[in-house]
Amino acid sequence: MTSQAADGPETAVASRRSKLTPEREQEFFDAVLEQIRECGYDSVTMEGVAASTRCSKSTLYRQWRTKPQFVAAALRARRSVRFAGIDTGTLAGDLREVARHAGEGYVLEGRLLQALGHAVVQDEELKAALRDALVEPEIDALRAMIARGVARGEVPADHPALEFVPAQIFGVLRARPVLEGRDADETYIIKFMEAAVLPTLGLG
Repeated sequence: MTSQAADGPETAVASRRSKLTPEREQEFFDAVLEQIRECGYDSVTMEGVAASTRCSKSTLYRQWRTKPQFVAAALRARRSVRFAGIDTGTLAGDLREVARHAGEGYVLEGRLLQALGHAVVQDEELKAALRDALVEPEIDALRAMIARGVARGEVPADHPALEFVPAQIFGVLRARPVLEGRDADETYIIKFMEAAVLPTLGLG
């Protein structure tokens, strides 16, 4: 009876979770995402994260009952807004800033996307968390840039390439490590933007 009371009610779960400080929680999140980048999703265990953060594995299991739940929570905690706030006054300028921001900070995210590639196909919760954390916020920002460019008359609203801009940017981040064995760094993404994305849109 005591055991059921401990495991069942939401109030008991909330009480246990309240003992974990935001700083400690973020330490766990950082540790699991770093291990995924370094070792791959399948190789990461709750026990391994517990050892690296010097806690008991029961602490992690009390907070997140499964590895997918733990990783999903870690992804959502680092929700990316890297492209939000970019507004140079022109679509070409905005996309050049996107290239710089992507190159500066997306090496780690690119490795994470690669490491989670197979797992997100198999787990809907992980897929949703990945989109919520790293994909949708940036796509929303890109769409806002494109809408401003269309409103200014820089590119026609019916230009067939507009819908593929997010796919081009996210695609190159994932593709270069596979094709060339190297990260898509700032120099590479800027060159890609200048050579492939801007000319396709008719932007100099």
